[in-house]
Amino acid sequence: MNCRLRALMLTAAMLEGLPPNNAAHVMRLVCDEATARNIADIVVETFDPADTAAAAFEEAPSSRDWKTGPWVVEVYFGPAPDEANVRALIAAVAGADAAAAASFGRIHQRDWVASSLEGLQPVRAGRFVVHGSHARGLARVNEIAIEIDAALAFGTGHHGTTRGCLLMLDRVARRRRPNAILDIGTGSGVLAIAAARLFRRRIHAGDIDPISVAAAAVNAKLNGVAGFVRPVQSRGADHNELRGGAPYDLVFANILARPLRGLAPAVSRLSKPGADIVLSGLIGPDVAGVVAAYGVQGVVLRERIDLEGWATLLMCRC
Repeated sequence: MNCRLRALMLTAAMLEGLPPNNAAHVMRLVCDEATARNIADIVVETFDPADTAAAAFEEAPSSRDWKTGPWVVEVYFGPAPDEANVRALIAAVAGADAAAAASFGRIHQRDWVASSLEGLQPVRAGRFVVHGSHARGLARVNEIAIEIDAALAFGTGHHGTTRGCLLMLDRVARRRRPNAILDIGTGSGVLAIAAARLFRRRIHAGDIDPISVAAAAVNAKLNGVAGFVRPVQSRGADHNELRGGAPYDLVFANILARPLRGLAPAVSRLSKPGADIVLSGLIGPDVAGVVAAYGVQGVVLRERIDLEGWATLLMCRC
């Protein structure tokens, strides 16, 4: 799959962070691809993901020469943003002209869905193909199709962290079949659903956000694995049901660097010796700190995948 997801229709790459539940404000800037991605990345690193989300995508061009389509970055806010501070942030990474060109406005709660996710092309990661309802029937022989439509939860497969986790899952599955699986920060449920489709066994999954928990449950039912995936609302793995499924021999945590570091003792404690632990939501500079935090717990780095500036780590509890 081309990481730029070029197509004649609008394509998008949702970046890390849940769209705020009460999204009412948006910042929009038409620019080139590099600027769009840089602004979205800095927003992800600067703002609380519970209140803010960013999307960088290529709009449909006005002619048949699809390579000329402009790029757009949109940032969605729950509380009204401080426009001066946001423009200053844009200026720091893209210059004063870009900051001046950014427009701010109000939106309906679900406008970000239509502008950022609808019309996404199917994404392939190993044996998995993640698609929306508009692209049913496109899976090839021996591919596992997972339908994830636009919803108020992170994880459509288009972001480098999600694709990296799916690729790691595919690699793990080629050498063994884990018996107990945990997905921390499940978002849309895509990773739990992929594991359930692949192994046909119970997947313990949780997310701190109730909207994500509801979306993951709906997606599990849509994909025929509601009997295997019953997500719960949980901060990290701090839920009786998630603790009760331990010890795990495969753990996913696709969140952000700081919570990943904080989760290191709990993830190690809940994992069997020899367990595979897949961590993502990391940019390059984050990796060393996360590896060090898990190293203290006896968890070592085995493999790394880098996609679109994001790192996915395969760790092992020794």
